[in-house]
Amino acid sequence: MEQISTGKPVQITVTDGYELRGSKGDTPVTFIRAEFNQAVLGDSAKITVSSEGTAKYNFTSSFEISPEGAITLYDLAQKPLFLTMFEVLPKEKKQKEEKTLILGQAVVDLLPLVEGESSFETVVPVHPVSGSPLETLQSGVKQCSLEVKVSVAEPLLTAAQILGGNLLKVTLEAAYSVPESFIPVGPMQNYVVGLQVPSGGEKDYPIFFKNGILKLGGEREPIPRPKKWPIANILAPGANNIPDAFIVGGPYEEEEGELNHPEDREFRNQSECLKKRIIWDLESRFYLDPAAVASFQKRVADCRLWPVEITRVPLVTAPKGKAAKFEKMEDESPLSFHGVAYVNMVPLLYPGVKRIRGAFHVYPYLDSTVYEKTKCLLSLFRDIGHNLIQNNKIGGITSPLSKPVISKNLKEDKIQASSIKSQSSDTPLETEPPLNNNPEGQNKLENIFLQQFVEAGTYIVLEIQLDKALVPKRMPEELARRVKEMIPPRPPLTRRTGGAQKAISDYHMQIKSISRAILDEYHRMFGKQVAQLRGDIDSETLEEQKCQLNYELNCSGKYFAFKEQLKHAVVKIVREKYLKTTSFESQAELQAFISELYVFLVDQMHVALNQTMPDDVQRAVPTVYTSSEQLRLFAFEAEVNEDFETATVYYEERLVREPQNLEHWLDYGAFCLLTEDNSKAQECFRKALSLNQNHIHSLLLCGVLAVLMENYEQAEIFFEDATCLEPTNVVAWTLLGLYYEIQSNDIRMEMAFHEASKQLQARVTKQKSTGAVEYVEGRKVESSLGPLRITSGSSTAAFKVEAPTGEFLEEPTKLQSQSREPILSVLSQVPSISQKLSNLLVKETPAKRETLKCQDSLTFLQPAQIPTTIFMETIRFLMKVNAVQYVHRVLAHELLCPQGGPSCEYYLVLAQTHLLKKDFTKAEEYLQQAAQMDYLNPNVWGLKGHLYFLTGNHAEAKACYERTISFVVDASEMHFIFLRLGHIYLEEKEYEKAKKIYLQACKRSPSCFTWLGLGTACYRLEEITEAEDALSEANALNNFNAEVWAYLALVSLKAGRQLEAEQAYKYTRKLKLKDETLLAEIHMVQEMVGFGNPSF
Repeated sequence: MEQISTGKPVQITVTDGYELRGSKGDTPVTFIRAEFNQAVLGDSAKITVSSEGTAKYNFTSSFEISPEGAITLYDLAQKPLFLTMFEVLPKEKKQKEEKTLILGQAVVDLLPLVEGESSFETVVPVHPVSGSPLETLQSGVKQCSLEVKVSVAEPLLTAAQILGGNLLKVTLEAAYSVPESFIPVGPMQNYVVGLQVPSGGEKDYPIFFKNGILKLGGEREPIPRPKKWPIANILAPGANNIPDAFIVGGPYEEEEGELNHPEDREFRNQSECLKKRIIWDLESRFYLDPAAVASFQKRVADCRLWPVEITRVPLVTAPKGKAAKFEKMEDESPLSFHGVAYVNMVPLLYPGVKRIRGAFHVYPYLDSTVYEKTKCLLSLFRDIGHNLIQNNKIGGITSPLSKPVISKNLKEDKIQASSIKSQSSDTPLETEPPLNNNPEGQNKLENIFLQQFVEAGTYIVLEIQLDKALVPKRMPEELARRVKEMIPPRPPLTRRTGGAQKAISDYHMQIKSISRAILDEYHRMFGKQVAQLRGDIDSETLEEQKCQLNYELNCSGKYFAFKEQLKHAVVKIVREKYLKTTSFESQAELQAFISELYVFLVDQMHVALNQTMPDDVQRAVPTVYTSSEQLRLFAFEAEVNEDFETATVYYEERLVREPQNLEHWLDYGAFCLLTEDNSKAQECFRKALSLNQNHIHSLLLCGVLAVLMENYEQAEIFFEDATCLEPTNVVAWTLLGLYYEIQSNDIRMEMAFHEASKQLQARVTKQKSTGAVEYVEGRKVESSLGPLRITSGSSTAAFKVEAPTGEFLEEPTKLQSQSREPILSVLSQVPSISQKLSNLLVKETPAKRETLKCQDSLTFLQPAQIPTTIFMETIRFLMKVNAVQYVHRVLAHELLCPQGGPSCEYYLVLAQTHLLKKDFTKAEEYLQQAAQMDYLNPNVWGLKGHLYFLTGNHAEAKACYERTISFVVDASEMHFIFLRLGHIYLEEKEYEKAKKIYLQACKRSPSCFTWLGLGTACYRLEEITEAEDALSEANALNNFNAEVWAYLALVSLKAGRQLEAEQAYKYTRKLKLKDETLLAEIHMVQEMVGFGNPSF
């Protein structure tokens, strides 16, 4: 292990004392004794305390620190400096030597020197010893304290050591649920825990925690409670506590140990409240130089589990006044109850992780098992630490030797008499007998005590903390900067205030303003005359008035003012409309342009003047405005019907309408993923991210596309940024873990999956603790999910599960509320369409209305499904965005996950992926498996219906669809179930059933196809008026559907309206109707009525 090169003195100066008191009056004579590493550094001069309770000691002591000396950097990190305050008692008669009384003890932590500082000042409290006059403090009286300065000539560590080194802190809190054979009466026992820390050399450094206190159950240990020094024989009880170091505990779920699952909560509560435990509360600190840090990191990577051994050793008290004699314990071996806990150290290799804390089971120490799990050949207690344990005294911890040689004799560990005397009472020290090295006896006892730890469920609570993370984590600011470098943010473009249209609009405004001014002038001049003539003005009078008006305008200068007012607007038209900004090349070109401009200005003047006469302007025909969510539904219908060209038109129309809406870009990107256009999908997702660089879904989708296109460095940045922006996002952590799996980085993969599981469990626990149940309001709109993207529903009683909780629950709900209401509100704005809609919807039977009302009430109380695993929640996200290439990798994890495995939803997802590939055989196989696992799941039957429909087996599809809609609850999507079932009814000429099905579809999520189906059914039932109303609705939503025009032509022919029939037939032929049977029917009806085809 790398140390400092030469011996360097450390100076400690005690300058002042405050609030001092003694046993003999208020001005006692005191002195300070400084001790470090069990050696006395010196005594101060005897100083009389002032009446104010202060004393100036100005006492300086020092010690040298060197790699080969008695004091090393390890000692500096591990051990404090003790300042013991003595009171000199007055001499009595015939007393030869003066007596002293220990008042208290102060502790100075020298850790700042190990952290690279060259000097520091501190004020430390003086903790009273038992029976000291400082012990009985009145309320409001300040505690005694000493002002201390610590310095070295130069820093003990170089810049390279500070940068590359680290500080390891190991805190042993307690062992809970210990075996019942552990009793506080009888022979004294020393409860010891130990572990080894790798160093820069060949040998490891052992750390021992001794003298645990056995306590009976009954109450929980207080939180927070101070950590204690692992040092023996500290005189003042308060000096045992490490300054500003506390055990704070925390929720079980946030621990890194083995007992952090919900099922362990009850056991841990009982163990930590009611059962016996052994308490240490000790913290051991260890300086790691750069070589030791590298060794430590390599050891963690090579051996993820580290053994932490626990044992108890019997102690025998030496009789007072006699030489110490130890009676050999016959009933048990010194290493009885030799157990081991396996601590998973891998989290310390996670980026940014500096601390692990958790509860770890204690198992019997078996050489073969320990070697198999930890690759450790030697036992710390039995093979390595034999002499160290034997030499241990009550109340202490044996430190590692200053050299990295553990098997060296213990002369360096012998306690110096002067130090023992100053840090102990008159009670003789208790020691322990030598170890019994009889293998046969030891094996026999091991067999006896083998399973007691396991039967009792013993576990230890341990914390391991580093000053700096072994693997640095990217800062959120760095990740945000990298994302901005890859995808610069694009703020919304400011609208241009200029342009041709704006110039013409300004010209119109000026014309209107000038015309009003001229009319006002005319009224001023001839208003009375016009009133007398009552508007009956002949042409001669009117011409005379015009001349007078022109004369007045010219004489008053108003004509010139009007020209100047109009001049700027004309100049803007010349520049913006005609793009003329340079001189003309010839006079002829100028005259031609002026003539053209004059004609244009006069025409626009007439337009502006006509706008001032609203009675002369024909009222505009109301148009039906399709909302963004309607366009999303239409695009999805085309997408499922594999009409990708039409779907593209709808998606692009949404983008043209709202180019700054990132959800539109995400939807279009998901569509591009479905069509396997990864480049365009990446462009869409990056555009969405440029609009909002904190949008989690955009970051995740950019990461997914980066993986698919093998841009792995960018993918890591996207996923890491997502986890930084939203640390509770389960999908973000899971996708990051999948990325690390691709990179074969097992440690970071484990870290990401573990964090995802922790966040998922925290969400579940929070929902259970608060008792909150999330509800889906209203009926779900199926436009958010298609027939090939179905989430699993529950088959229980009257409730159904439609979406996972959290961010994925909100989206379908939001889409639902935005899909139904805008459609109905937009249609209600057009009186004719609104009336037709109401006429159709009121034709429902009372029984059907009651059924729909019942379904609405049920869906209002749908509880949100809690996702069972992190992988299934990620699968739902990926299926929603059509990232099927990624889904199979996640399905493999779901299959192997202990909480997952084959489930109904698992087989449904598999079936959906094979349906997308048109592998109908495999899809049917997986659907059979899903049906066997959950026969009452409506999603299973809905997807089976789609399978049979796509394969042309309409009879089976009809049966599946009818079964689906017969359930009390709906499938996750119903839109295409209604459409396809209605189509089958029309094929089989069951028009009344088709009408009812399509009417339900129109009420839930109206579209061109739902109204077309309803209109077709009504036409076949010879309900011509209702058919026309429904077809008009379909045509209003999409006037490019040839089949809608075809049925409108039939309806017009039956109604005897020749002009409308011919117009509808013209568009039917223009849009190239593909249904030859329907076209033949139109020709037959045209021949029957004798009109409708202009080509006759």
